[in-house]
Amino acid sequence: MKLYQSTDDYWNDLGERSQLPEGFQTAVTQLKFIPKEMVTNEPLPMNLNLILLDEASTGFAAVFTQNAFPGYPVIIGRRRLKESTAIRGILINNKIANVLCAEGEEKANTLCREIAQLTGASEEQFFPSSTGIIGWELPCDDIKRALPSLVKSLSRKDARSLAKGIMTTDSYPKVRSLCYGNCRITAVAKGAGMIEPNMATMLCFIMTDANHSKEELQQCLQDAVGDSFNSISVDSDQSTSDSVIILSSQKKKSNLQDFKECLNRLCKDLAQDIVRNGEGTSHVIELTVQEASHFDMAKALGKNVINSPLVKTAIYGNDPNVGRIVSSLGDCAGNAGFLLDAQKLTIKIGDITVYSQGSFQLTPDKEKALNQYLRDCSYDEHSLGYPQHDKKVEILVKLGLGIHTATVTGSDLSHQYINENADYRS
Repeated sequence: MKLYQSTDDYWNDLGERSQLPEGFQTAVTQLKFIPKEMVTNEPLPMNLNLILLDEASTGFAAVFTQNAFPGYPVIIGRRRLKESTAIRGILINNKIANVLCAEGEEKANTLCREIAQLTGASEEQFFPSSTGIIGWELPCDDIKRALPSLVKSLSRKDARSLAKGIMTTDSYPKVRSLCYGNCRITAVAKGAGMIEPNMATMLCFIMTDANHSKEELQQCLQDAVGDSFNSISVDSDQSTSDSVIILSSQKKKSNLQDFKECLNRLCKDLAQDIVRNGEGTSHVIELTVQEASHFDMAKALGKNVINSPLVKTAIYGNDPNVGRIVSSLGDCAGNAGFLLDAQKLTIKIGDITVYSQGSFQLTPDKEKALNQYLRDCSYDEHSLGYPQHDKKVEILVKLGLGIHTATVTGSDLSHQYINENADYRS
């Protein structure tokens, strides 16, 4: 990963890796509204975003949050996935998530119908997508008035403005693009808090010109999500509105295996970007559990350590309090019924072994080295608007019980995370 010195430096580099695949246009416009739920004299800003295929396509797939109270766009999106034979685009708003509010589903359908009329399509050919505050109603009339200017701003230039337009508490846009043969896959993602995927906890929109069927795209997407967005966590909170949607213009011939490999790599890169841009994050943590009896065991143990407030705060403070890792592993194993053997367990942080052969392997020199390692991996929790480096705290856990491995990625827990979420609406 390139290291950046400024927001402009990062933005210019995004331009080089955000080309749109053939057959796509994107658009972003702004509006202001006054929420009925809040007393304010100052209208609040909202971004509207549009991904539009030149022609309706039968190549589309999606994976949605497993939250029991999904937003209305997720409910409609599941219906599109099941019932629609072709898709033309995605209409996205930030600021308001459209969850369990009066007339929320009707408003989302109305906006899909309006954008369809403006683009010569039909209502069922659009996915709606919303992100932001849960509990506020969508300002449908304000959005309707902004749709004509949204359509007029359609462009084939690149995906940078789209990546920026879907942001909420993100401090910088996230976009990735990969090519193989004549084909291209480009994706944007947003997410900085409420990141604990069970599917995906954030929004991700993937565009490609690779000619694959809906069934092939669905299987490839599900596999890619499992190893990427389903393997990250910022704060262990799964949101209500999270979606990963892929659209294909089907313009280019494609080898399925090549497509799958590129999609997996792209999703992993974006998942890492989301963790690095997590609210108040100052360390990225990558934890690998090896030699587990089965994959679910390895994944569960890894997630429990990554999500432990005690582990997260210790790493934030550059404190090599490695006993918290062992405690978290034992906590998960005891509650899940996993049988662990302390004599077979090995734990390493970076290149330093901290536990092996049935006991901790700690010395004053190791404590000092671990503290410096954590400091070297840290960055400013008050995000500067661009990724400052690509270093991460690497933790390896070997169980000595089998052949299965899982890797999960998470963040530390800082003062800034508390500040951001305490002031989220005020």
